[in-house]
Amino acid sequence: MTLSHVDPEAEAVDDEALPQASSGRRTLLVASASLLLAVLVLAALSLSIGAGEVGPGDVLDYLLGRDGARDNSRLSLVVGDLRIPRTLTALLVGAALGTSGSLLQAVTRNPLAETGLLGVNAGASLGVVVGIAFLGVQSGYGHLLWAFGGAVAASALVLFIAGRRGGGSPMRLVLAGSALGATFGGITSVIIVNSTETYDRFRFWVLGSLAGVEGYDKLTSLLPVLAVGFVVALLIARPLSALALGDDLARGLGHRPSIIRTVVALAVTLLTASAVALVGPVSFLGLLAGFLARAVTGPRLTAQIALAGLIGAGVLTGADVLARVVSRPFEAPVSVIIALIGAPVLIGIVRSRRMASMGMTDPAAEESTQPKRRFAVRLPFGSTEGTDSLVLRRGALSLLVPRRAALAALFLAALLVCAVVLSAYAGQSDMGLTRTFNAVFGSGDRFDVLLVQKFRLGRIVAGLTAGAALGLAGCLTQTLARNRLATPELLGVNDGATAAVLISTTLTGTFGAWWAGPLGALAAVLVVTTVAGGLGQRGYRVLVVGLAMSALASAVTQVVLARRSINSASSLYVWTSGSLNGRDYEVAVPVLVGLAVLVPIALVVARRLNVLRFDDSTASSLGVSPGRVRMVCLLLAVGLAGLAVGICGPVGFVALASPVIAGRLAGPLRVPVLGSMLVGAVLVVLADTVGRVIFSGVEVPVGIVTTVLGGPFLLWVLLGRSAAARV
Repeated sequence: MTLSHVDPEAEAVDDEALPQASSGRRTLLVASASLLLAVLVLAALSLSIGAGEVGPGDVLDYLLGRDGARDNSRLSLVVGDLRIPRTLTALLVGAALGTSGSLLQAVTRNPLAETGLLGVNAGASLGVVVGIAFLGVQSGYGHLLWAFGGAVAASALVLFIAGRRGGGSPMRLVLAGSALGATFGGITSVIIVNSTETYDRFRFWVLGSLAGVEGYDKLTSLLPVLAVGFVVALLIARPLSALALGDDLARGLGHRPSIIRTVVALAVTLLTASAVALVGPVSFLGLLAGFLARAVTGPRLTAQIALAGLIGAGVLTGADVLARVVSRPFEAPVSVIIALIGAPVLIGIVRSRRMASMGMTDPAAEESTQPKRRFAVRLPFGSTEGTDSLVLRRGALSLLVPRRAALAALFLAALLVCAVVLSAYAGQSDMGLTRTFNAVFGSGDRFDVLLVQKFRLGRIVAGLTAGAALGLAGCLTQTLARNRLATPELLGVNDGATAAVLISTTLTGTFGAWWAGPLGALAAVLVVTTVAGGLGQRGYRVLVVGLAMSALASAVTQVVLARRSINSASSLYVWTSGSLNGRDYEVAVPVLVGLAVLVPIALVVARRLNVLRFDDSTASSLGVSPGRVRMVCLLLAVGLAGLAVGICGPVGFVALASPVIAGRLAGPLRVPVLGSMLVGAVLVVLADTVGRVIFSGVEVPVGIVTTVLGGPFLLWVLLGRSAAARV
């Protein structure tokens, strides 16, 4: 007979685990029943509330067929053709977005993932704009077809790029979706700025609304697609649970991680594309539903997906009810209501102590343990090892000059001169180089002198200052957050500055107050840092809260544009895309003064920025106060980005790309402060030149040019063969 040792502690744990599991199931059942009841109540409210005088009693009579209510043409129109289809659409679309958000959060192992990650919203927007602008699509059904086609095409392209190398890993899916989404958004803007009629139709669709749901035609046309998406989502739940254990363990259990991720992406595409086609792009709902479902169910993925669909259906139906009553007799966009709900939830996520227990990792923290990898980029020339400094001595004075950084600065300065000459020469008028140079120095034809000195040079100076400010702000922000993807945009700077400029325009009746940008940027950052609880040891919390505030401010900005006249909205939309049109010395001089003050401070802080690549304890041991340096960097970045927005509006990707390019040229041993400024100035001047000459008689705003080109750049930097190993 064999005697075995019994561990009494293990027995106690097992005995305790059974009632805990039973209690968890009871909690899940109670929560599910409560949510189902809440959804039914919200559906009843949706059927009972509207612009007409049809109340709950009339709706109940119609549904039960009492007193000949179904023969009443008015009730048939209001209830049968409007409210019932609208309520069913809200329930199904909300369930689709909630399920998609839960799937994305599970496959990316990130509770901050949401349905826009695969480029679906941007692809749908591009599809609608193409249909309106080139094919004259005017009906809601036509919008539905083009939105669905654009969403599917965008998601397919993201899957192809992400899966080409790396098996469609979560990080590659996110990066590919973000990059292509930005490019599609830029192309959409190119089409819109060239067609006022297209923008007039698009600006209402992009807000997201169920007001256009009439009858069952749209819903029934996409009902099979939604059904397939829901079935695939439930069937993939079990393999997806295995993937949460890691790719190696999932393979050991007989699963193929790449196939699982592809199937999840297909399910998300079917559900999200159908939802966007029916009601337009609705942000935050997938994030909100997925997070709340995970908080209730824990690791039970099948229950989590089902509950997320239920939560999504309830939230969208409730938001649609609120949209009908908060601004009567008008109807508020449902996406704004969702943003008002979703932004506080996102802030609550990042401030919650449970964030770490839910699988949320801090990229900044991960990178801080390997400070050299973030900057040790394999360069196109030279070596990253050893010292490249040159010591210059004259008597008792000596100067340490980094050889490679100095050569890079000289190269960028020469490139900047070439960009300025090209910008002064290029344009719609037929002017040669000789006439251009003569006009620069005030000689030659009077018209040439007026054109070059009054219009082109002033615009070039404005572009130079804005680009330099954006490049330096991006360098400071990336170093502060220890993340190459960090930009002032994620701090809420751009949207805060944009909102401030729009408010000043509304109050004063004049557009172009340069001082409104910095004030709005400072106000946004103060709100973000206060809500985030300060900078803390890591900048990641501030970035996430800034992302939430930016999304909320962006939704409000879209509403403001939709409420203005078409001529006013079109002009403001061009500026909110980033434009140098009409900008000259008058707005450039204040920014030059600001740069003259802020750049020397940034150069002084640069030495301490190098130390911030390490953790706080190491920095403190080297005599640096991390908190003080972070605060100085944050204030500098805010001031610089705000000044830039005051000049040309929110120009995208310059703050992201400039430090990366400058770092590759100057080497990984130093923070590229000067190089980032020069690269930013070159990028803005060249992009503005391209925007002026690419289409005859039409100017493309500089921000649209940088956005269209920025997506491929982001893919090249972050998804390239060498970058894949570093991300």
